[in-house]
Amino acid sequence: MQQRSADRLARILDACAGLLDETGYEQLSTRDVALRAEVPIGSVYRFFSNKRALVEALALRNLELYAERITARLDSVPAGDWRGAIDAVLDEYLEMKRTVPGFALVDFGPPSPAEGPADDANRRLAGRLAELLAGHLGRDPGPELLRAILVSVEAADALLQLAFRTDPEGDPAIVAETRTLVLAYLAQILD
Repeated sequence: MQQRSADRLARILDACAGLLDETGYEQLSTRDVALRAEVPIGSVYRFFSNKRALVEALALRNLELYAERITARLDSVPAGDWRGAIDAVLDEYLEMKRTVPGFALVDFGPPSPAEGPADDANRRLAGRLAELLAGHLGRDPGPELLRAILVSVEAADALLQLAFRTDPEGDPAIVAETRTLVLAYLAQILD
């Protein structure tokens, strides 16, 4: 029973991701998600009260997938190589932006602004990255590292949005500038 419920939830989130790529957030409807997932509309509402809750669940799933994929990438980066670790973080984000359904529009949070700081997607992402990087680099994941990662995430988010508005695959020059900026900023705390 639990496996069937988990499978149904995955189908609903997959349908949501595909429809986001096709129609965008504004045109997304729970009815269309139910049709695409081949489940009764009641199943969608069993898990989610509205489309925002559905998209937030997709964003959380994206964050989990991102963390798993970064962890796998970090396995090939030497423990003390923070620059290699940051490259892995950026490279995985770019890969997911280009290939994971729904990720281009809803990476780690709904496309509309969050309702408050507790729902802030970039803070959630920064916290997760600080944990992963601290563990890989053998550093304390304290407030100083968390703040530096948050500032890096905010800057990279704005610049990578620009890169993908300029070119659907991410303007290579803007991506390169983003990488340079993030590495130079983090050098202050990680060198």
